[in-house]
Amino acid sequence: MEKTNQVKTQPTLTRREQLNVLKRLLPYSRRFSLQFIVAIIFAVAVSALNIYLPAVLGKFMEDDLRPNDLNLHVLMMMAGFYFTLVLVKAFSQFLQQFLFSMGAERTLEAIRFDLFKKLQTLGLKYFDLTPTGAIISHVTNDTKVLYDFWTLFLNMIVASLAIITAFIGMARVNLTVAFYVALFLPILGLVMALYRSYSTKIFQKDRTYLSAINTQLNESLMGMSLIQQFQQQAKSLKQFEINNQAYAKNQMRMIKINSLFLYPIVSLGFILAEVIVLTYFGITPHYGAAYISAGTLYYFLATLQIFFNPLANVLKYLAVFQKGIVAGKRILDLLDNEETIPQQAQVSDLSIEEGAIEFKDVSFSYEDELILDRINLKIAPGETVAIVGTTGSGKSSLINVLLRFYEIQSGQILIDGADVRDYTQAELRKKTGLVLQEPFLFHGDVNFNIRMYNQNISDQAVQAAAEFVKADTFIEKLPQKYQTPVTERGQEFSVGERQLIAFARTIVQAPKILILDEATSNIDTQTENHIQESLEKMRQNRTTIMIAHRLSTIKDADKIVVLDQGRIVEMGNHQSLMQADCRYATLYKLQSLEN
Repeated sequence: MEKTNQVKTQPTLTRREQLNVLKRLLPYSRRFSLQFIVAIIFAVAVSALNIYLPAVLGKFMEDDLRPNDLNLHVLMMMAGFYFTLVLVKAFSQFLQQFLFSMGAERTLEAIRFDLFKKLQTLGLKYFDLTPTGAIISHVTNDTKVLYDFWTLFLNMIVASLAIITAFIGMARVNLTVAFYVALFLPILGLVMALYRSYSTKIFQKDRTYLSAINTQLNESLMGMSLIQQFQQQAKSLKQFEINNQAYAKNQMRMIKINSLFLYPIVSLGFILAEVIVLTYFGITPHYGAAYISAGTLYYFLATLQIFFNPLANVLKYLAVFQKGIVAGKRILDLLDNEETIPQQAQVSDLSIEEGAIEFKDVSFSYEDELILDRINLKIAPGETVAIVGTTGSGKSSLINVLLRFYEIQSGQILIDGADVRDYTQAELRKKTGLVLQEPFLFHGDVNFNIRMYNQNISDQAVQAAAEFVKADTFIEKLPQKYQTPVTERGQEFSVGERQLIAFARTIVQAPKILILDEATSNIDTQTENHIQESLEKMRQNRTTIMIAHRLSTIKDADKIVVLDQGRIVEMGNHQSLMQADCRYATLYKLQSLEN
C-alpha cells in the first residue's frame, strides 16, 4: 500500500480527447449562462465599435480634414463624439471582462466543490496509492489553470468576433484585398495545429512535474523532524533540485515554442498584409482604377490591424487553452475515479442495537495480494476482543473491512445478524467508534475537534464526554478551555492529550462498537497507565475490538485473536493462550524480556 512519487507522464491527448474534455467541462458554465450571454453581447458591441471607430475617423479625414480649411466647431464636435464612443467601448470592455471573470470564478467554485465532494467518497485505496501533493495539485493548481483557461476561452470567442467584423469591414472597402488578407488564415491555422501538437505534450509533463514538486514539498514539511534527525537534508535538497530542474527545463521548452509560434509569425503576417494592401492600392490606379482617399486607406489599415491583433491573441490564448485542457483532463480523471468507498444501502430500517459481530469465511485481497484468508470470528455484544500479530499479519485490514473502507472479495460480515452492507453508511458510522494509533486533530478549537462538524451535539455533551475519558483534567487548564484554538494536527498538545481528545470525540457519538487501533502504542508507559482508566470506562457496555502492540494492555480481554499471514492461528483468553505456550505466549515473553 505504498504511495509512489515517481513522475508518470500521461499519453498525449488526441484531438477527440481534447474535444471530450471541453464537452465535459462546458455544462459547469450553464448555471451561470446568463452572465456569459450578457458578456458576449458586450463583446459583440466592442467588436462593432472596433470597426466603427476607424470608419468615423476615416470619414472625418475625407470630409473635414483639409489644409488651411479646418472648422474648429466640426473638430470639437468630432472629438466629443469620438471620445464618447471610446468611453462606451471602454465601459463595454469592462463589463465584458468583469462578467467573464465572475462567471469563470463561479464555474471554478462549482468544480472545486465537486472535486472536494468526490474526495469524500473515494475509498482508502485511492489515498494509499496517490501522493498527497498530487491530490492537492488537482484541487488548487489545476483549478487555477482551469480558471485562466475558462477566461481566455471566452476571450477567444471575442477574438473570433473581432476577426469576423474586421474582415467584413475590409470587404466593404475592397473585397479583392480582403480576400488576399484572408489567405493568411489557413497558414495561421496550420501554425495553430503544429503548436497544439507540440505544446500538449509539454503541458502534460508540466502538470506532472509540478505535482512531483508539491508531493515532495508536502512530505518534507510533514517529515522535517525525521529528515533533520537522519541528516538527510542534502539528499532531500538534491531530490527537490532534480524535480525543480525537470520542471524548469520543461518550462524552457515551452518558452522556445511560444517564442517561435506566437508573435513572430503573426507580426510577419501583418507586415506582409500591409505590403499587399499598400502595393495594391498604389499600383491599381496606374491601370485605370480610381485613386483611394487617405481616409479610406487609413480605415483599411486600421481594420487590418484589428484583424491581425486578435490572431496574435488567439495564439497566445492557445497556450493557456492547451494548459487548461490538460488540467481539465486531470480533474475529470479524478471526478471519474471509480475507487470509491464500498457501497452501502441507501435506505434501511436496520439499526445497530447490540453490537454483535461475526466474520463468516471472510477473504480480502489488496493489489492481488491476499491479506485476509477465510476469517471466521464471532464477537458477542459487550465483549472485548484483542487482535494481535506481527506487522503485516492483517490486523488493521480486519478493521478496515469491518468499517467498509475496503470491499471484501468473499465471505460475509454480520452486525447484529444482518449483513454489514445492509446498514446505511450513516448508521454504520454513527454506531462504530474508531480511535487510531495517530490521533489527528483538525484546525479549529478543542470543542470543534470533539464535536466534529456535528452541530446536534451540545456543549454540555462535549464536556460530559471529556469528563468521561478524563480529558477535562488538562482541557480546563487551557487558556480558553474548550475554545482554545487548535493548530494544524494539534502539534501544541502532547500525544497523550491528543489521544484523550480523540477518545472524547469517539465517546460523544455514543457508539455501540468501539475499535481501538493500537490507540496507546505511541504513548509512554506512564501516560498509558493514566489513560487506561479512560479506556476501561469507554469499553463498558460496548463491543470492543482492540488492536494491540503492547500485549500487557490486553490481558483482561475476553478473547485474544492471533493473526499470522491473514489467518487466525490462535484464539482464547490470556491464561489459556499462555498455557498453550504457542505463538501468543512467545510474543508475550519476548515483550516481557524487552521491558
